[in-house]
Amino acid sequence: MSTNRPPERRTPGWVIGRVVGAPIILAPSWVLAAVLLTFFIAPSVRRWLGGDLGPRIYVVALGFVVLLFASVLVHELAHGLMARARGQHPREFVLTLWGGHTSFGGVSPTPLTSVLVAVVGPLSNLLFAGIFAFAADQVGTDSVGGLLLWSGAVSNGFLGAFNLIPGLPLDGGWVLEAVIWGITKNRHTGTVVAGWAGRLVAVGVLAWALLVPLMTGRQPDISTVVWSALIGSFLWSGASAAVRGGRSQKAVTQITLATVGRRAVSVGHTDSLAHAGTVAAAAGADEVVILSPDGRPAAYVDRAAAASVPAAVAASTPVTAVAIPLPVGASVDGALEGQALVTAIGEATRHSPVVAALVDGRVVGLIRAMDVVAAIRS
Repeated sequence: MSTNRPPERRTPGWVIGRVVGAPIILAPSWVLAAVLLTFFIAPSVRRWLGGDLGPRIYVVALGFVVLLFASVLVHELAHGLMARARGQHPREFVLTLWGGHTSFGGVSPTPLTSVLVAVVGPLSNLLFAGIFAFAADQVGTDSVGGLLLWSGAVSNGFLGAFNLIPGLPLDGGWVLEAVIWGITKNRHTGTVVAGWAGRLVAVGVLAWALLVPLMTGRQPDISTVVWSALIGSFLWSGASAAVRGGRSQKAVTQITLATVGRRAVSVGHTDSLAHAGTVAAAAGADEVVILSPDGRPAAYVDRAAAASVPAAVAASTPVTAVAIPLPVGASVDGALEGQALVTAIGEATRHSPVVAALVDGRVVGLIRAMDVVAAIRS
């Protein structure tokens, strides 16, 4: 499974190698997964091999598990190598409780790149499934070696086929997203559609474990139901995150100064509160920004404090008496839109939760971080 969201920090775990400069990380949850799968597979291994082989059963079962995760690693490396060939930079390859993921720096620039990066992982597994199946056929499945080869064919075949299902967070979901993106010219619409498809897949996984046995007159196998429920919950979580992310990113593209800012005028630091009110009323502005002697936005008027000043003394009250400081850097280019504006606001609000918006060096608005968050969430 691939993701275009670069991690803010490296995923915790053990670095077991590097490929194209990116670390291969074994997450602590992988150890838990390996132990659980080993004990889960051991009874099947005992039935396949027959007889009482004692602890060796678990050694063979662990071999199956290692082959499964090796298949996952091949899958993730394929994502990373294709991404690098298409101009993206792999940040890390991670093996986790749920398999693995690959993170890249930046998003896929085109639908074609997104399709190629997504599909190469499952296709690599299907190729290895064929290789393992051929080798198992030559060796025979009546030996431990043959069974291991056959398990490699099955695990790669399942991993490749399952990941091609069109629903996020599976690789087939990224393909579906790219197709919708190419048709609508809107990536975020593709993300939402593929996320909903992923939710349907999640429900289908559990329904398959419950309904298929009942339709054939059998009782559902409890272990199959449990694993299907776990996989379904993982898929539902990833799909829901994709839907939320797609909607949020679509909202981000619609962000402008008009949607998140309040109209503002500027006054000098020596002006009175009455003068500031007159200037704001004439311009139809809601906010007043106070300029420093060098012309920089240095503060803004606290409207609650200004409203508490009696009208009789407003003309003699300096506007700085009801001001909240704006530190250096608390300003953005009000002509920006969409992601560029949101990014600029994010940088500026490191200095202050309220920032001034300037166009051609003139104060035109005041933006509060909470208004931006509310606009994206809505």
